[in-house]
Amino acid sequence: MPEKRRKFDREFREGAVRIVRESSKPIAQVARDLGVNEGTLGNWVNLDRQAREGTVGLSTGDIAELKRLRAEVAELRMERDVLKRSVVLWVKEATK
Repeated sequence: MPEKRRKFDREFREGAVRIVRESSKPIAQVARDLGVNEGTLGNWVNLDRQAREGTVGLSTGDIAELKRLRAEVAELRMERDVLKRSVVLWVKEATK
């Protein structure tokens, strides 16, 4: 019989991560208190830490702008790479 997986809503996950961040309790203890698997809560905390990386001390507007700019940089890098490849193909075609 397949195992039934529990689903946790976003508010519960955020609350659990906030408890770990704001208290001095270890992840294992918070997970036991909430009835969540220790590894699951650890994953939530790691995702939160990655999302917050480099944003300590920034306002919410600054964080939103930082996300937008990072997305724009990723898009521009992709466009640059496409242009590089097309130039290489153009040069190969021109030298035939």
